[in-house]
Amino acid sequence: MIIAVLSLLLSLVGLFLSAWILLPAPSAFWLPLSVGAPEVSPWLVLINLLGAGIALGRKVKLNYGLIALGLSMMGLVFSLVPLGQVAAATTTANTQMTAVLGVDYLDPLPEEQQALMRPHPVVLAALWRGIPQPNGVRRDRNIPFAQPNGIPLTLDLYRPPNPAPAAGYPGVVMIYGGAWQRGQPSDNGAFADYLASQGYVVWAISYRHAPEYPFPAQIEDVTAALGFVQQMAERYETDPRRIALMGRSAGAHLAMLAAYQGGPLPVQAVVNYYGPVDLLSGYYDLPTPDPLDVRHVLRDFLDGPPEGPQQIARYQAASPLTYATRPQPPSLLIYGGKDRVVMSRFGQGLANRLRATGSKAVFLEIPWADHAFDAVFNGLSNQWALYYTERFLAWALAPERPEA
Repeated sequence: MIIAVLSLLLSLVGLFLSAWILLPAPSAFWLPLSVGAPEVSPWLVLINLLGAGIALGRKVKLNYGLIALGLSMMGLVFSLVPLGQVAAATTTANTQMTAVLGVDYLDPLPEEQQALMRPHPVVLAALWRGIPQPNGVRRDRNIPFAQPNGIPLTLDLYRPPNPAPAAGYPGVVMIYGGAWQRGQPSDNGAFADYLASQGYVVWAISYRHAPEYPFPAQIEDVTAALGFVQQMAERYETDPRRIALMGRSAGAHLAMLAAYQGGPLPVQAVVNYYGPVDLLSGYYDLPTPDPLDVRHVLRDFLDGPPEGPQQIARYQAASPLTYATRPQPPSLLIYGGKDRVVMSRFGQGLANRLRATGSKAVFLEIPWADHAFDAVFNGLSNQWALYYTERFLAWALAPERPEA
């Protein structure tokens, strides 16, 4: 009897967790399950197989066994969905990368640089053992770069293990997400370590948070950080001619806005993970369900709803899409097909607008992924996104890129 109950419980847990691979989160409370379940789906496959195996055991009564087996098989079907989508998503992404960057976009890169890159978009063994990262990354924490209104702003610096060549390393300015309301430079530290181990200097910056400091405080702080990078590039082994901006969600929005508006530091590329691009349309075209209450977040960020000409203009000025009317730096836009915070079609719309100006824009969609998919660093989506991100950055920040 105990084994039968355990079999039922295991099957129910497996099915419950696996269901979130397909279910959108109805509220912020459930969002971690919706985000995390697809990323650990191979683990869920094993849980469901274990549940089915126990249900078929001789010590489980027939009625209990059949129920548990049915639950486990349903969970197994759900948990296999992401793995079943990897091949098609990879084929589409490869086509998109070569269509925008060129069939031979990696050929000019040194062999030793290409050898450092991930060999495949998804390596199942990495779910268990982790993504390999060489030791020796040099980290400097809490470097002050500005003090607007008496608020100290700092950045964290991640440098490769070895001293830089004469020209310096390429740099990536990384901006954290958090609905413009929370976060810190140490967020996504594993990602920064990885990039540093690949030969980039990562400048992970901070900015003032809404609602206490509404827009444009955030973009002013990013601009100040870019000025600091320009001033201190040589000291911190960075080539100021090879700088990319990279962000997630609200941070991706700020990265795009800073790059597309132009500023004190020339930007060679932008990497956008699920960032808002059209805040005015996003206020009215809401996701269903809407787990983070998009309108509330936007009102906090922009100090009110888009009512009246002045506020409408404010929403437009804060939208990266507004600046996609002229050639912009190459952009990599990665969105989750399941995202109900920033819907992927907004990213596709930005890519189309950028291409119309002659800009290079690579739009990649991860069909199974939700918002903040890279929160699970070893998960399916982050592995997949990392594969294309490091290739895009290597192309965009190459010392002698023909398109530069």
